[in-house]
Amino acid sequence: MKLIEDAVKKGQKNLSEYEAKKLLAAYNIPVTREELVRSKGVALQVARVIGYPVVLKFCSYKVIHKTEMGLIETNLRNDEDLIRAFDNMQVKLDRKFDDREYLVQEMVKGSRELVAGMIRDVEFGPCIMFGLGGIFTEILKDVTFRVAPINKADVLEMTKELRARNILGSVRGMEAVDLDVLTSCLEGLGRLGLEQYAVKDVDINPLIIRGNQLVAVDALVTLHERT
Repeated sequence: MKLIEDAVKKGQKNLSEYEAKKLLAAYNIPVTREELVRSKGVALQVARVIGYPVVLKFCSYKVIHKTEMGLIETNLRNDEDLIRAFDNMQVKLDRKFDDREYLVQEMVKGSRELVAGMIRDVEFGPCIMFGLGGIFTEILKDVTFRVAPINKADVLEMTKELRARNILGSVRGMEAVDLDVLTSCLEGLGRLGLEQYAVKDVDINPLIIRGNQLVAVDALVTLHERT
């Protein structure tokens, strides 16, 4: 895949969030509506097309922990909010990056968060991970794994293995997750792992449940270092 080939040639250890989501979308994994911009004016144009509220993120493969660096602004409700966020981000970046790009992204709302990913095991090869996401991923460690490739039967088994599996069903007036969409998503991760050998691992967190659908809001794709 050219996107990955170009990144490897440039010596990148990982893809930017924008690049990562392009890769996921190519494998039928639903991602946020977003555009990569370089200027405040274009950011405003994109936000108006997407529709407020939006999220503004600094986007670079060199920066993984954007939240800790204060390089994400959420729930921007109008032009004034976006201008303020853009200007604040410029100050925080100072002169650290010459080539500055930003993601203007739809604000995805959902009270249920999942995590999904691909880990390339030395012995078993690409393995698919799925479980409870958001801030609880590392705390509760409610995840399950399967060796790729996987199918719908595997996905159904994985959902039953989660301690918090009821989060996928109809609860408190919320719709049950569309299992066909979930299956397509995890199958896609399996194919990605089997086909893209330069990809070391994939981390989608959060994978938000919106209605009965899924949306990958953030993603990290790590690459094998060139030898």
